[in-house]
Amino acid sequence: MAYISEEVKKADWKSEKHVPVIECEDRVNPGYPAAVKVTVGKAVAHPNTTAHHIRWIDLYFTTEDTEVPVHLGRFEFAAHGESTEGADKGPAYMHHQVQTSVTLTKSGKLQAMACCNIHGLWESRRDITVK
Repeated sequence: MAYISEEVKKADWKSEKHVPVIECEDRVNPGYPAAVKVTVGKAVAHPNTTAHHIRWIDLYFTTEDTEVPVHLGRFEFAAHGESTEGADKGPAYMHHQVQTSVTLTKSGKLQAMACCNIHGLWESRRDITVK
């Protein structure tokens, strides 16, 4: 049996619908909130049905001078069309995108991990410089 870290998948988000895409400024001011958006299925749409959906997105930050990531948050998506009338007949569906902000004091790497209920864990990274 493999370690979980060996099971996490990576790919180019432009051709793979499961990869979380991190959108933010490349450079941010220290001590000021910076907007961050993470989307799964940005270029290639990911299904959002009862049977196939994104369960959650986690966001981490690791500074250049450490290997220990800071867990910034978990964003869970609970509505995928479930209903007492049956699958995909519900009145609400969550879109697998999150917008938040983060205040940084050091440069480093933002990392996002997304969980597809069928295809497992996917991750991406983005460098961010605090100027």
